[in-house]
Amino acid sequence: MRRKNMRFVVTGSVLIAAAILFFLFFLSIATKSNDPAAMMRTVGTVSGVVIALGLFLLISGWVGKNV
Repeated sequence: MRRKNMRFVVTGSVLIAAAILFFLFFLSIATKSNDPAAMMRTVGTVSGVVIALGLFLLISGWVGKNV
């Protein structure tokens, strides 16, 4: 029997939500930047890495560990 690790599930969910909010926040202020394309490329990369980490935590927490 496997037991879910709810700390990983909650942390993964929070990281995914924070990355989406981070991306949307910078999307709204990109027009004021000198180089909005480069800024959004960097913001997208950071958001993608955080979402990938969140998905890893979410899946590993959902699968759980052997008891």
